Amino acid sequence: MTIMQTRRRFLTTLSLAGTAGLVRAPRALGAEGALETTTVRLPKIAAICIAPTYVVEGLLRAEGFTDIRYVDLPNPTAPIKAVARGEIDFGLNYSINYVAAIDAGEPITLLAGIHVGCYELFGGEGIRTIADLKGKSVGVQALGSTGNLLVTMMAAHVGLDPAKDIHWVTDPSIKPIELFVQGKIDAFLGFPPEPQDLRARRIGNVIVNSAVDPPWSQYFCCMVGGNPEYVRNHPVATKRALRAILKATDLCASDPARVARQLVDGGFAQRYEYALEALREIPYDRWREYDAEDTVRFYTLRLRDVGFIKSSPQKIIADNTDWRFLNELKRELKA
Repeated sequence: MTIMQTRRRFLTTLSLAGTAGLVRAPRALGAEGALETTTVRLPKIAAICIAPTYVVEGLLRAEGFTDIRYVDLPNPTAPIKAVARGEIDFGLNYSINYVAAIDAGEPITLLAGIHVGCYELFGGEGIRTIADLKGKSVGVQALGSTGNLLVTMMAAHVGLDPAKDIHWVTDPSIKPIELFVQGKIDAFLGFPPEPQDLRARRIGNVIVNSAVDPPWSQYFCCMVGGNPEYVRNHPVATKRALRAILKATDLCASDPARVARQLVDGGFAQRYEYALEALREIPYDRWREYDAEDTVRFYTLRLRDVGFIKSSPQKIIADNTDWRFLNELKRELKA
């Protein structure tokens, strides 16, 4: 069965289940004016936490888009450069990655927060807190990777010197989770479905769960970034695309079982039980409550404090964010 067929079946099932209101065209469409383009391009990568991307197609069609393209990308961080280069129009990615990319000069416009934490820091025997990582080994895919950035901030937050107190282990030929399972490293940061897999196998213990442990649980984990030229030239299309993405986010919160099945059927996740567990644990229902600008400010300050970036929060917020669509949609899409 093709991905397109599974999506069509998914939307039909939604309608039969009495949730057709999610895909009904909004009343505000006429007042917003005509779409400047009926084309929208999104990333196609295997990452459970950006599930709204994979259940949004019918919602985009309800907004008037007729040419919806999914662009194959090699890894979870690739959408950021693809957005900046205009290869895709919108992408969901980690807030911290967006901030680092913007500081490096990538042209990106941040539009909204999607959900709170999905990552978890796991430690081996005898490691119960971040402070216990002093003198220990932490596996990351590469220096400068998402895991490296996040654990560095966590370590600095509790007074450790990440450069001196932690032994960073990188091995491009093997994933950090495998090194952890083999006992070759003391800790690593996992992203869905890795935490679900480790818990199922009773391996290690959770030091930090970003969905519930402050301060990480108080800021968006993933955000929507748009290509600045698309956002500037197609404001109506941008608002409608964002509305569809936010509705898809609501769907992840209200019906995780059906979304998990869609992810597996579409080839975006391998194991249904892990996808379902992740969707149930990730707080997809916070986009109305949390402040996206606060998230940008928080991560910019933390990254600057540890020397990863030089930009100020004021500069990034002024030059690389546009919250007007989000503010309008918060009023329209009330719970």
